[in-house]
Amino acid sequence: MKKTYTPEEKKNLRHLFWRSGHFWANFNMVKMMGQTYAFCLFPILNEVYAGKEDLRREAMLRNTEFFNCNASMSGLCLGVSYALEKERAANPDSVSPQMITNIKTSLMGPLAAIGDSLFFNCIRVISGGIGIALASQGNPLGVVLFVAIYGGLFLALKWTLIKLGYGLGTNVITEAFHSGIIGMITQSACIMGLMMVGALVAQMVSVQIPLVVPMGGGAEMVVQTIFDEIMPGLLELGLLFGIVALLKRKWKPITVIALILVMAITGSFFGIF
Repeated sequence: MKKTYTPEEKKNLRHLFWRSGHFWANFNMVKMMGQTYAFCLFPILNEVYAGKEDLRREAMLRNTEFFNCNASMSGLCLGVSYALEKERAANPDSVSPQMITNIKTSLMGPLAAIGDSLFFNCIRVISGGIGIALASQGNPLGVVLFVAIYGGLFLALKWTLIKLGYGLGTNVITEAFHSGIIGMITQSACIMGLMMVGALVAQMVSVQIPLVVPMGGGAEMVVQTIFDEIMPGLLELGLLFGIVALLKRKWKPITVIALILVMAITGSFFGIF
């Protein structure tokens, strides 16, 4: 059965759609699309949390956290976030902040992989082939068709996923509380989030120790080789746990960054890193 939306819901869904076009406007290497994600939800959070300033402030901070996904597929995350934030505003005990974050985090990785493969490796190649074939003959319709096929499918899918995500968030998630499955969803989301953190650390964090210790008789001990033989990525994992430990001790992120910078410069000067 086709879902009907109230005028307020239609307005908010349109807000999400049009504002999501700014995903690359404030892209940075710290939060990726995180700040624009909050920008998309800003008018909705102001509306659903009206008169609840503490919850509104908490929601704004929560939605500025790290986010990185294919811009079209991110519509599903936005729709689900809208539904869950609305549910939390109505009944804070029914939806925890951790659940909202965990579900968004667990969705963005798989959706990014699907969206990038679909649009960059499939639709872009097909629409580009059609456009190039026409443009090479001097036909301006080639440019028009490329934009229409690639851009049209991109926008259509994003709009569909925004509505789908909102529908899933309001119906399925609410019923899941009563069935007890929400605990399983939350736990699975936590596990997926941790797996993503581990994958990001393995791919984006690099700690190398080029230090070579003479052992006599012409033999040398390469420190990095020892760590790699124990477990590849051991130093990167140790750095991650060290940062987490400092943050748990209430260290400010900027202080942790400064400490890492000092350690890196000092270690590089003495040939340790």
